[in-house]
Amino acid sequence: MQVSEFDKYAEDYSANLGKSTQIFGEEIDFFAEYKVRDLHEFILNNKKEKNLILDFGSGIGNSIPWFRKYFPESKLICSDVSSKSLEYSEKRYPGKEDYLLIENGFDLADNSIDIIFATCVFHHIPEDEHMHWLREMKRVLKKDGVLCVFEHNPLNPLTRRTVNQCPFDENAVLITKNDFVQKLQNAGYNKIDYSYRLFFPNQLAFLRPLEKYLKRFFMGAQYFVISLK
Repeated sequence: MQVSEFDKYAEDYSANLGKSTQIFGEEIDFFAEYKVRDLHEFILNNKKEKNLILDFGSGIGNSIPWFRKYFPESKLICSDVSSKSLEYSEKRYPGKEDYLLIENGFDLADNSIDIIFATCVFHHIPEDEHMHWLREMKRVLKKDGVLCVFEHNPLNPLTRRTVNQCPFDENAVLITKNDFVQKLQNAGYNKIDYSYRLFFPNQLAFLRPLEKYLKRFFMGAQYFVISLK
């Protein structure tokens, strides 16, 4: 997706996303919260620093309320290629967050960020740019800093259907978990772990406690990969 496309959908992003995720029977906040909650659980379990967090491809700020909830003491930098998305985000959630417009890299010092969070961003980035951004993230991460990436799982047919129906995913190219892990290895990340997520729609929500036993099963609607610098 080009910058102009991000700008085009800034104010209609939530409405379009809500339509495309109706099949799962949840509001868009459900999807935004679970990702930040998963990150929070990892940080607590692994006793990682959380002072400065970079949200890469933060869009219109759907994750901000959940960072405020789960990481209230952390400083959050919202970054995106779309100036209109960042402006709309700040309008929606005025407060303590910093905003960073990005082009070819981050205007940030080396070894300065504790956590980088990227949710459903890489399938919008041309494949030949993936390594550039993974290396740029590695540059700004502190030693043992955490990179947390969520992506749609192309092995799930309902995910493919959802993406095909979403107007701002028109040019998206989905990435398998195995391919993304390989990219991280090639970029020099270590201690890579992953989980598949979102197995049960709202109608089967009572089964969601079972997801912790299914994290290696390849049919989850999304997956996340966590790695260290």
